[in-house]
Parts: sequence; C-alpha cells; structure tokens
Amino acid sequence: MSRLELFCIFINILSVDIFHTCSGDVGAAAPYSSPYIPTECYSGDATEFPSNNLFAAAGDGIWNNGAACGRQYLVRCISAPEPLSCAMTDAIQVKIVDYANSAVSQPVVTPGTTMLLSNNAYDMLVNSSSSTSLSDTSIINIEFQQV
Repeated sequence: MSRLELFCIFINILSVDIFHTCSGDVGAAAPYSSPYIPTECYSGDATEFPSNNLFAAAGDGIWNNGAACGRQYLVRCISAPEPLSCAMTDAIQVKIVDYANSAVSQPVVTPGTTMLLSNNAYDMLVNSSSSTSLSDTSIINIEFQQV
C-alpha cells in the first residue's frame, strides 16, 4: 500500500471522528409560539409542560394517534435556509405536549414538519445572531432521537 493510500485511509477515519454522523432520524421543524394551551395531550394542564419550556408539538410522522404524548426527544439543528444559522450546540431535549395539526398557535408553515418547537427550543437550536434573519416561518432541518 502506498503512502498516499494510507494517508487517504487515515483522513477517512479521522473525518468520521471529527464530523458527527447522523445517529437518529431526520426531519423538519418550525417554531410556534403561545398560546400553547389547550393541547391534545394534556388539555389545559400547564403542569405537564417542562419547567425549562423546551417542548414540541408532534407532526404526523411521530404523532401515532397520540402515543407521542409525553415522549422525550433529543433534537439538533442540522441545516437552515440561512447559512450558518444552526447553533453549534449539543442536542436539546424536548417533550411532546401537543399535536402539530391541532395546536392552538399555528405557524404559517406546518405541512410536512416533524415537530413544531416552542420558542425557547427553537431559539436554542438557531444562532441568536441569525435568528433575527430567520423569519417566524423558517423551517429548519433537524436530527431527532427518542430518549
């Protein structure tokens, strides 16, 4: 094996360690804002919302006739319409509290979204400097995994 071939193998192995590969499912998310109550999962019970306000409404792909209620997901932004908009942070954990298609506060764009993220959750996934350039209707691509 030549030095060049060994170097290429080394670079390939190194790139797997440096660049994160997908370990969950991939989908789309949009922000939505209050009012968040009532919900399909908990009606008017605000005590079911996480105290850190990191929650989401499930889209059709994960709703499963309400079985998604209470599930926790690790969510990470992997791309957005505006370059460099994704925050380079670890994944955040959100709790499913509602069904996206019947959420009280509907964003302008919902068809095909995997999750509607609370403002707090969305803001944690998008760089604060670029979140002002992303509109309230911006759909981001996410990686998510149930925990």
